[in-house]
Amino acid sequence: MDTAATIDRPADTALPFASGLAWRNGFAALGPRFSTALRPTPLPAPYWVGTSPQVAALLGLPAGWQDAPGALDAFTGSRSIAGAAPLASVYSGHQFGVWAGQLGDGRAILLGETSGGWEVQLKGSGRTPYSRMGDGRAVLRSSIREFLASEAMHALGIPTTRALCVTGSDAPVRREEVETAAVVARVAPSFIRFGHFEHFAATGRVDELRTLADYVIDRYYPACRSGGRFAGNAYAALLEAVGERTAALVAQWQAVGFCHGVMNTDNMSILGLTIDYGPFQFMDGFDPGHICNHSDTQGRYAFSQQPQVAYWNLFCLAQALLPLVGEEETALAALAAYRSAFPAAFEARMRAKLGLADEARPGDGALADATLRLLAGERTDYTIFWRRLSRHVAGAPVEDVRDLFLDRAAFDTWMLSYQERLSQVDKALAADLMCKTNPKFVLRNHLGEQAIRSAREHRDFGELQTLQRLLATPYDEHPGHDAHAGFPPDWASSIEISCSS
Repeated sequence: MDTAATIDRPADTALPFASGLAWRNGFAALGPRFSTALRPTPLPAPYWVGTSPQVAALLGLPAGWQDAPGALDAFTGSRSIAGAAPLASVYSGHQFGVWAGQLGDGRAILLGETSGGWEVQLKGSGRTPYSRMGDGRAVLRSSIREFLASEAMHALGIPTTRALCVTGSDAPVRREEVETAAVVARVAPSFIRFGHFEHFAATGRVDELRTLADYVIDRYYPACRSGGRFAGNAYAALLEAVGERTAALVAQWQAVGFCHGVMNTDNMSILGLTIDYGPFQFMDGFDPGHICNHSDTQGRYAFSQQPQVAYWNLFCLAQALLPLVGEEETALAALAAYRSAFPAAFEARMRAKLGLADEARPGDGALADATLRLLAGERTDYTIFWRRLSRHVAGAPVEDVRDLFLDRAAFDTWMLSYQERLSQVDKALAADLMCKTNPKFVLRNHLGEQAIRSAREHRDFGELQTLQRLLATPYDEHPGHDAHAGFPPDWASSIEISCSS
């Protein structure tokens, strides 16, 4: 039994700070076959860890909302917000390639959907019917990582769930060691996953499968109802559209050096968002075979495998939707969109990183491949290389880039071919494109770890706030903060991030 469950819960009252939220609760209206209505479990003595003014503005919360009476309790799960319809949804999925059966929101409770179309979910808010013997809690460590990563990815232009705030509590939570509890208020247009569809397909509940698919199409993919390659088959059109969004998303991950770490089908968003920040990592030294998840002993989710895993997950979604799509050939034709969309999207991203601001030319893909091989040869720091190359094209000495390599001859050979291609574009346009495409700041593991240590050991959130500010504008120079954009310390390689994170 969660000891926090004995905490007195304030009676339901209108909270003035939340008066502008005006809930409409679309997913809750699907009914009890899709979710279980329940309230979050309170935590004792909560405190603020971090808030996002940008997400607060999205939700229509007033300035200073976090100081209003009841706000801290509401976003820790200790107080209800009038009009919300809290629930935990049920889904299933494949985990590490193996069918895991019924899963569901085991430690997240959806408060509801605002009139602006934003769902608000509390992650770490206590046990649900889908907790599978778990405690339903999140720890401060992983909650800080998710909060920072959500907002950092958004600032990079990568589709993602957002994070309104993190609250903490000294309530103990046992993982590999005893840690303290925290709650992340996550925000997204929808938290529906591939696994929601797999759940109903696996049990032969076609009516529920159709209801869910119709809800997703009507709310988020209305164009699937008309025209296109699959006119008259909205479910095939949905599969194609999800494949295209997923392809664009994964292309952005690969281009920025982001490793998700646990691409199970229940961690794949039907809207093509990055969701469930667990053992993620922005790579330091470039290694295509890098495995960021300490729990991934087989390397299923290694960096280079992410594009193929995404397709495998889409194939699972196609199998789930097959009773609605109809013919297997039609489903395979819809899946083909991913196979063409991903390489095109990835090449476009790499061309931008290289500053090729003109029309694509034969050989651009080969140049991008040669660049990645060069980096992989010495595991060159990925973010620093691209930023220094951007600054070089903008006028900085080439030695700043060359000094990153021990094999100078290999670098010089590559640079000659790059300069030849770069001579065909306007250099000022190239430099501008590169400096807006190759960030100076990303959420490296050691930066997150420093913020976590300060928060855990001293309840000091200054480093978290500094990172939040830098990552909100990652392409800016931010004078005085070069250390946050520098090489990782030696101890960074010893950081282990697992599924329990």
